[in-house]
Amino acid sequence: MPVLRRHTLSKRLVQYSMKKRTHSQTASPVTNTVYATASIVTALSVAERGLGFLYRIVLSRLIGAEGLGLYQVALSLFAVFLTIGTGGIPITVSRLISKSKAENDPKGERGAVSAGILLSLLLTVPVVLVLLPFADKFTFLFSDERCAPVFRILLIGLCFSAVYAVFRGSFWGNKSFLFPSVIEIAEETVMVIAGVLLLQNVSDSLTGAKLAAWAVVISYLFSFTLSTVGYFVCGGRLSSPERALKPLFTATLPITSVRASGSLVNSAVAVLLPAMLVRAGYQSADALELFGVVSGMAMPVLFIPATIIGSLSLVLVPELSEDFYRKNEARLYKNLERGIRVAFLVACVLLPFFYALGNRLGALAFSNLLAGEIISKGCVILLPMSLTMITTGMLNSMGFERQTFLYYFIGAAAMLLCILLLPSVCGVYAYVIGLGVSYVLTSLCNLLLLKKKCGGLFKKHGKGLLFTATRGVIAVLPLSLIGKLFSALFARVFGATLTAIATAVALALCTVLLYFLLGLFSKNELKEAFSLGKRKKAANR
Repeated sequence: MPVLRRHTLSKRLVQYSMKKRTHSQTASPVTNTVYATASIVTALSVAERGLGFLYRIVLSRLIGAEGLGLYQVALSLFAVFLTIGTGGIPITVSRLISKSKAENDPKGERGAVSAGILLSLLLTVPVVLVLLPFADKFTFLFSDERCAPVFRILLIGLCFSAVYAVFRGSFWGNKSFLFPSVIEIAEETVMVIAGVLLLQNVSDSLTGAKLAAWAVVISYLFSFTLSTVGYFVCGGRLSSPERALKPLFTATLPITSVRASGSLVNSAVAVLLPAMLVRAGYQSADALELFGVVSGMAMPVLFIPATIIGSLSLVLVPELSEDFYRKNEARLYKNLERGIRVAFLVACVLLPFFYALGNRLGALAFSNLLAGEIISKGCVILLPMSLTMITTGMLNSMGFERQTFLYYFIGAAAMLLCILLLPSVCGVYAYVIGLGVSYVLTSLCNLLLLKKKCGGLFKKHGKGLLFTATRGVIAVLPLSLIGKLFSALFARVFGATLTAIATAVALALCTVLLYFLLGLFSKNELKEAFSLGKRKKAANR
């Protein structure tokens, strides 16, 4: 009976998502459809990220910074193999489905999903068969040999997560974003519940890291089961992958290479950063603890804007692919302009909050002052990070994966160079500086390529983009200082928690007011959003 209810829920969620998309297309312009869908996906993604943030707090308190460091090191190597097995497959499956729809080829849609599953299994099953029985033989891959048993546990969920990623890509290609977003938040919920239950009365850091890994595996099994059932119950079918396998592999290879390189770089950071810190004079245990603070506490907070930008990029990809293949330049350029503008504004809005509240957030959430200091001082990377994320997604959706692959390597090389050279000068901040340099270089290369390939974008919308960028940056400095002032004033009256809440509310009001004065929020946009909200409510009724 519970299985039957879950099947029914999956079917209704997908039908509901498709119903909302159809209504939006008939009742409002395409751009409204994109951003209405993005708002739903973003809300669910924010909820998912919020759960993940709370779980990080639980982990930091239950297994400590050292246990979190062991968990992060093992997870970083596991992410390499997971990325190799999935990488660009979901987004490429999504794009091939969009292309098949534009060509009215249902068989091509089904073949793309089959090819995706076959390719993901070919890339993950051999890894599990080789590494799972002999993980102890590969301890040289870790900065601490205690990470090997944690890594072995994570390998159990590799194939399941890879196949789930393919089904997720099929939903994206059909512009059905609600169901996979619900699966994502459900997966996160299962991991949090399993982790909290398993981590009671943990005796040492290694045991805690192992149990945290089991929570990840349980969540992967859950998302695989729900996505598989949802795909077939809602009419999804498989067909011969022969025709789609070669184009899938060709298009996936550059994206997978970029993402696998990213995972490899993260794994290299997990080995190099503690080693460079030891070389700079830190004890081995202290170096691992510092890595746990920066990678397991501070960076997940700084990557919060990635939730919003990732949701927007996710929704834009099939739209941009369709417009690109159909040569609908007017709509293509409009969506490109709006995507860049929104991504940049998200970073400009959130940066003052991180700067003003970072120290208090680290103390309240993680009971770690260094984590808060890194959040506050490192928040400047939000601007190039946001531009890198949105422009990379845009270029990949139009088939420029090889170029973005090269640009990523340029940025990654600069980051690793910073990690090799700077720890003796600035300690663990070498990682933050390296990320910032990497994002600056990559975003500049992406923007230059967009200008070359989509010249009309900057001719028609260049003034609007420059207007947003200039005034957004102008607003950052006064809002950051105002946030610090509010924090200092409220601290004299309230406790730590109320000070953080009061500062956030006051800063939010100041942000809205200043953005109105600078013309970044217009009355017409608010009216448009309000009317769209009314139409969505009417559709729900």
